[in-house]
Amino acid sequence: MVHLSSKNNILKILAITTLLPAQGFSIARVHYDGGGDWYGDPSSLPNLLQFIAQNTSIIVEPYEYRIKLHDPDLFNHSYLYLTGHGNIRFSEDEVGILRDYLLKGGFLHADDNYGMDASFRREMKRVFPDRDWVELPFDHEIYHSYYDFPNGLPKIHEHNGNPPKGLGLFDGERLITFYSYESDLGDGWEDPEVHNDPQEIRQVALKMGVNIVWFALTQ
Repeated sequence: MVHLSSKNNILKILAITTLLPAQGFSIARVHYDGGGDWYGDPSSLPNLLQFIAQNTSIIVEPYEYRIKLHDPDLFNHSYLYLTGHGNIRFSEDEVGILRDYLLKGGFLHADDNYGMDASFRREMKRVFPDRDWVELPFDHEIYHSYYDFPNGLPKIHEHNGNPPKGLGLFDGERLITFYSYESDLGDGWEDPEVHNDPQEIRQVALKMGVNIVWFALTQ
């Protein structure tokens, strides 16, 4: 169920539904340095985009982009996705570029695939040294923007047995980075045979992915 909180949201959603195919929504995966597997879960984003196309009015481009932060094409993408298991490292130039990108209206979804947490937090502290992660409460709109998640971020795969957390960095009231931690949504978006997850688990993961995208486009 869609929750519309304002006239502005209605206008934004109308804009989404009238996009020309050449201007369809896309997701750009961040290709970072440091040794981590930035390319992890290769079937996840195409599956999420297909699910978005089949279950919402958003017109999508059915494939992911892969982009480095210093790529001049970066600002043609409004939605970045970052994942992996290992070390993440941004250059000094990339730190400034990512800060500029997010403050000028871009959005980043970082999805912990188990093992990237320490390096990701370290690098984001370089991007925003004066900002701290905020755990989003269960009534935050990102959990209710399209589907209802009354208990917040779903748990898709066990890692350390800790509860999943949805963490955010804000610019004023605008959420500029959403960090899904101890959840592993990307694994749930993968092809069924990759992890042999039950269909209901995959559906939950995909629906949460829709919520993140919908929220990013309408906040």
